[in-house]
This record gives sequence, structure tokens and C-alpha cells, in this order.
Amino acid sequence: MKEEFEKLVAAGKLERHLVDPLVQLTTSGYCMHRSWGFGKITTVDTVFARFTIDFPSKASHTMDLAFAAESLKPIPKDHILARKASDLEGLRQMAALHHLELIKLVLKSYGGRATVDQIQAVLVPDVIKDDWKKWWEAAKKELKKDGHFQVPLKKTEPLVYQVKEVVLQDRLLAEFRAAKGLKARIIVATEVLKNAADLTDKQAAGTEVIAALNAEIGTHQRTQPAVALEAIFIRDEIREATGAPVTAGELTPGTIWSQEGKLGVLLEQMPAIKHRRTLESFKQANPERWIEIVRATLNVVPAKLCRECAQLLIQEGKIDLLKETLARLVSQHTASSELLLWLAKERSDTFADILGPEVFRAMLSAMERDQFNERRSNRLRDFILDDQQLLVELIGTADLEVIKDLTRALQLSPCFDDMDKRSLLARIVKSYPAIQSLISGEQTKQEANLVVSWESLERRRDEYNELVQKKIPANSKEIAIARSYGDLRENHEYKAAKEMQKLLMRRKGELEAQLVRARGTDFANVKTDTVNIGTIVQVTELNTNQVEHFTVLGAWDSDPEKGVISYLTPVAQFLLNHQAGEELEIEMDGARKRYRLDTISAYKTA
Repeated sequence: MKEEFEKLVAAGKLERHLVDPLVQLTTSGYCMHRSWGFGKITTVDTVFARFTIDFPSKASHTMDLAFAAESLKPIPKDHILARKASDLEGLRQMAALHHLELIKLVLKSYGGRATVDQIQAVLVPDVIKDDWKKWWEAAKKELKKDGHFQVPLKKTEPLVYQVKEVVLQDRLLAEFRAAKGLKARIIVATEVLKNAADLTDKQAAGTEVIAALNAEIGTHQRTQPAVALEAIFIRDEIREATGAPVTAGELTPGTIWSQEGKLGVLLEQMPAIKHRRTLESFKQANPERWIEIVRATLNVVPAKLCRECAQLLIQEGKIDLLKETLARLVSQHTASSELLLWLAKERSDTFADILGPEVFRAMLSAMERDQFNERRSNRLRDFILDDQQLLVELIGTADLEVIKDLTRALQLSPCFDDMDKRSLLARIVKSYPAIQSLISGEQTKQEANLVVSWESLERRRDEYNELVQKKIPANSKEIAIARSYGDLRENHEYKAAKEMQKLLMRRKGELEAQLVRARGTDFANVKTDTVNIGTIVQVTELNTNQVEHFTVLGAWDSDPEKGVISYLTPVAQFLLNHQAGEELEIEMDGARKRYRLDTISAYKTA
């Protein structure tokens, strides 16, 4: 093509300095534009002096040769972008069978170095369609063993390809020696531990790393005890993996724990992966006092550390002491918001006897305290708002008066804005309609009172007590047992128990709504000048002269065979407030009938 471009120069259609760039573009066949991205040159037209290029957003785009030479960058045929355009299926096979060859291709395409994010961007989803994370983890293991790649410790740093191979042990030890500070050396030492099986002389490597760590542990034990403890942990793990000998005078975890310092503060400074190891070492160093200190630590650490402390106590058979601590902190309203957040997230049957309405009161108190703390956190508040079932579950076993008190406390709380309060109150009303009037301030006379006999009131109270004291707790145990069977998706016992829980809680809400409106009576001294609640009425159907008797009693009284009807029934509503001798037209059994009200007498006298 160079001769063709030279002819264009001779004809005055092209400047000479553009010839070499155009030759490079036509030789590679691929290019990069700063705005349109990667392109494939499909045709070269020397008659009209132009290229035809396929860009992702501009198929068959024509471009003047002079403009192309100045605005396009040639892309070699072995560049990853060119290979994707010419042999995508071959790259996919390479990704499946030869991880390092593919990564080497990408790195060479970008000058021998690229970050993990850059590698992912160019390979996903065209070349690697499946799980990138899984693919990269497998590839990274191979990279660390190969001497041609420098694998960075930080994701933001580039992965580097080097032609000269460096032995894994030499590379890791060089990185360890170059690391500045004990924290940085711990990071490289962790890599040494991970790759211990592939080191050429494990014991020699371990001995060098351990000696360097020991030298720095001593200088950090008082100023940075958490870093020193982490270094001791990795030192001991490297010794176990490499067989390096013990050095006389080494500091132990007990040395760190013998210093003055708070367990919670040190735990927060440790990496999450080391939390359990840290607690175990504290327990071993303080066999007499660890239980007391761990229980106290529960209330001063973040939720994730509350979980670790609780698991240690449970693992050591101290569940009763753990529950005692939680119950005390909740009842005294001194539990921290982070401890309550962990308890709310946990919400297991292990703590069913603690998880009640008082926990929500403690949450309100904790959030109010947090408003005056420098380390203010909204995590508990956000969790309460996000978890649709939390509030309902916490108040599920409470009686109506307790729920009313909680509702008032929520309404007065400064921790939630008006919209969030309405959302939470709506959840309570959905499960307990009886408190709607408390929230809205509206209550009709009919809603306010239900006239009931003392006998029926006692029956309803007995039903409610049995529900709360026996059936609901028994159902909770059934749920716990069913949950222990395993996979909840296929656990029919668990699903059945949860359905029963819904029915029981719905009935509980109905009974509470009824009981709060109920007003008991013995129907004494009832007036008989008109039909009232507590009267016996004799009526005659005028068409048949058939005589009937109705005893109008309370809302929950009904015995059709004896003529006892509730004053809320349609028949009673027709009769109420009418006098003896009146004729009434009543709809009964789908037909309209005419009755004469003969006599009215008091039920109590009868």
C-alpha cells in the first residue's frame, strides 16, 4: 500500500509525512479513536483517498485518509482488542484452558502492565461470560507460582509481566525486605504463608521472615499492641507451615494481654478475619477473668464483634450468662445500639425469651443516647426501618396496654422523622388494629364500647390468655424445632408452623381489639318501656299468628335454640328502642315479615 500512498503524494492529494502512519494502519487493519473507540478497517479506497471503518457505534464509517492518519492510532493484530475482533472463540478457549497465556496477552497489549479492573474490563463479558471472580481466583493462584508475573498486594496497583523469570521465593522475600513498617510486612508475610507449599526452601524463608517480625514486634507491643498481636499470629502460622525453629525470648500473645488495655479497643483494631483468633488468645491468657471481661465488652463494640463475643460464650457453654447479661442490659435500658443491632439481626430462637417489647424500648433509649455521642450511628435506626418484620415480632407477645405504651413512646421519640414514624405505626396498626384510635385520635361511639355479659367477657379473656400463654409459645417452639431440620425452602414442617403463627397472631389481634372495647354487665335494672339490651321480647308474626321470643343480650351472647341473640344482629337492631304494641316490618331469612311487639320484660328478673 505504500506505493499507492506515494502516488497520492505525487498527485498532491496527500502530504508525505502521513504515508508511514497510513501504512501502519493498513498493515494492522485495526485502530483506536479517542471518541469512537476500537475500529476495524474494512476497505482502503485510494481513488477517493478514504478508509471505511467499523466502529462499535459507527458501522461502515468513511474517513478521509489524511484525517485518519492524524486521528487514529494503529492497533497491532496481536493486541487483545484485535484478537477479540478476529478470533473471539479462540480467546474463549484460551480463557478456559490457558489462564496465564490470556493474561500475558492482555498485559503485552497494554505495555506489560494493567490493573485487575483493566483486565476485567477488556475480558468481561465477551471472553469470560461466566463467573469472573471464580476465574480470576484460579488465575491468580497460577500467576503467583509463575516467575514472569509480579502480582500486586493491592487491587489498585498494576499486574506486571516481566520477560526474565523470578523464583517465587526470591520475589516474596524481596517484597518482604522492601516492605516499610510492620503492618506492610504482615501483608507480605501473609502471602509467604499462603504460598509456603511452593517455596523452594521453606525453612530458610520462614526463618528469615520470623526473625524480621520478631525484631519489630518488640518495638510495637506498647505503642501498637494490635499490630504486634497480628504479627505474632502470622509469625506462629509461618513457623508451623515452614518448620522454622523457635527463637529464644520471643514475645507471645500473653505478653500483649498482660499490658494495660481494653479488649474492645484492641479487637476493633484487628482485621475481621483475626477476631476469633484474638478472642481465643485472650481467653487462654486470662483463664480466670475472660468471661467477665467478654461479657462487659459486648456493650462497647460494633455489632459484628458482639456476634464474635457471643459465639465464644456459647461455644464455651456460657449461654446462660450471655442471656443474663443481655436481659439485664435490655431491662435497664443501658444496652448499646450496636449490641441491640446484633440482637435484632440475630433474632434466633436461642434468645426468644429476651426478644420482646422491652427490647424495642431499649432501642429507643439507645438511639436517643446516640444523638449526643461523638461517634453517632444511625445503623440501628436504619435497620428498624428496613426490616419490615422486626417491630411486629418484638411486640408480638405483648398485651394491648404494653403496645399502647410503646406506640406513645414511638410517637414522642426524636429518633425518627414524621414520615418514618408513620411507616412504623402503620406496621403496628396492621397487626393490632385496636390501637388505630390511639394514633388517629378518632373513635366512634360504636367502636368505643361493646356491651357484653360478664360470662362472655370471661370466656374471651380465657381464650386470649390461653393464646398468649400456651398456644403462641408452643408455636414458637414448633418453629424452632422445624428450623433445625435444615433447608427452609423444602421444610414443610417449618412452613406449616409459620402459617399457624400467622393465624394465631391474627386471632390475638382480633381479641385485643374486642377486649379493649368490651364493657361487662349483668343486665340488672334494665328499663322495659322499650326494647333494650337485657330484655326478653315476645313478638307475633301477623300473617301466621305464630308467637316467638327473643332475648336481646351482649355482643358475644348467642344461643339460637333458646332465642338468645346479640344486640348487634339485624333482628335485634330492628327491635331496639321500640315499645310494646308497635307493629314492625322485619326482613328475616330473605323475606319481609310483619310482627307485632307484644311484651317486653327484663332478662335478669326472668
